[in-house]
Amino acid sequence: MDIRGPDLPLLVSLDMLLEEKNVTRAASRLHLSQPAMSAQLARLRDLFGDPLLMTAENGRGMVPTPRALDLQQPLRSALEALGQAISTVPSFDPKNSKHTFRIAGNDNCTTTVMMAVIRQLDRHGGRGLRLAVVPHDLNRIVTQMERGEIDLLACASRFVPESLRTRQMTSGAHKLGQRKGHPRGIGELTLEQYCAMRHVIVSNEGGFHGFMDELLKTHGLQREVVASVPQYSLVPTIIANTDFVCTMPEDFLTAHADRLDMIDLPIEAGKFDLSIAWHPRSDNDPAHRWLRDQIGVNIGEFSVQQ
Repeated sequence: MDIRGPDLPLLVSLDMLLEEKNVTRAASRLHLSQPAMSAQLARLRDLFGDPLLMTAENGRGMVPTPRALDLQQPLRSALEALGQAISTVPSFDPKNSKHTFRIAGNDNCTTTVMMAVIRQLDRHGGRGLRLAVVPHDLNRIVTQMERGEIDLLACASRFVPESLRTRQMTSGAHKLGQRKGHPRGIGELTLEQYCAMRHVIVSNEGGFHGFMDELLKTHGLQREVVASVPQYSLVPTIIANTDFVCTMPEDFLTAHADRLDMIDLPIEAGKFDLSIAWHPRSDNDPAHRWLRDQIGVNIGEFSVQQ
C-alpha cells in the first residue's frame, strides 16, 4: 500500500470501519454514502490481501479478522498523531527557542534594525536565540529568502524587490554632512556651491554615480565625486578629517552630530525611507512574526537614543 498516493484516505475509512464494525454507521460518520463505503472496503481488502471485516453470523455488524485487529491500534495511534500535528498551532517562545535570525542590508540600515532586535534579545531572549547581520545582494536576495537563508532585508524602500512583502519603518530627509569648522561655513547652501564641493559616495559596487547625480543631471548639472566607500560607517571619519562632504540620511548624520554639521540641501532630494522586507513564505511563521514585531515596536526607541 502506497500511503503517499490516493490510498491514504482509505486508512481513515478503515479506522472508522474497525471502530463501528458496520458499513452503514461508518459511512454516516464520514459523510459518505453506503455504496461508497462498501467500495472503499473492497479496495482495502484488495490492498491488504485480507477480508479485514466479515459479516457476523447473526447478520448484525461485522467481525474483524486477526489482520484487522493487528492493524487497529497502530492505525489509530498514527491517525491521532497526524491529527495532532495538523491541529497544533505553531508558537514561538524567545526564551526557549534555538532560532538564528539573519538580516541582510548595508550597515546604515541594519544598524537601526539590528539594535531594535538586539535589545529584545537581551531583554527577552534565551541562550539559544541568535542574530546574524550579513551583507545584502539585491540580485540574489529573493532566492536566498526562498531558501530560508535570509529572514529580513533592511534597505531603502526604492530598492525592495516587488515580489517581497515590505513595511516602511522610518522616513527622513537627506542632508549634507560636513566637518565642524568646514571653510564653507554653516550658512545656506546654494546649488552652485553644492556642485563645486568634493563629494564622498556610499556604493557597494565601488561606483561614483548615485541618485543625487541622477537628480542633478535632470537640471543640467553635475558634481565631483572623489571617493566611493562600501559602508556608511566609514563616511564620518573621512569627512570629519577632510573638506569632503557627503549627502546622507538625516537620521544617520544626527547620530554623528558631535563631529559633523548637517546642512539642508539646495534641491529637493526626496525622503530616505527605511523598510524591512521579507518573503511571503514567512508571513505566518511565528518566529518571523516575532522578529518583525520587535523591530516595529522598538525601532523608534533606538532612533531617539542613538
